[in-house]
Amino acid sequence: MSKKKLTGIVVSDKMQKTAVVKVERIKEHPKYKRRYKIHTKYKAHDENKEYKVGDKVVIEETAPISKDKKWKVISKNN
Repeated sequence: MSKKKLTGIVVSDKMQKTAVVKVERIKEHPKYKRRYKIHTKYKAHDENKEYKVGDKVVIEETAPISKDKKWKVISKNN
């Protein structure tokens, strides 16, 4: 099974070797069919602290690195 990849924006880089990435997606209400945005924050491993707040990045699913970290930043998406 292939690893999931998501695109999001870095919202925090204050932790050591970790970046918090906000991923938005569009969801549709089951009854009223209105579309709306929801977001989820993921803690992603950033070994060299090269990504800053506001950067658009791609994160990839990985084996658990810590209690909350199960994603890794793989590239910057311009």
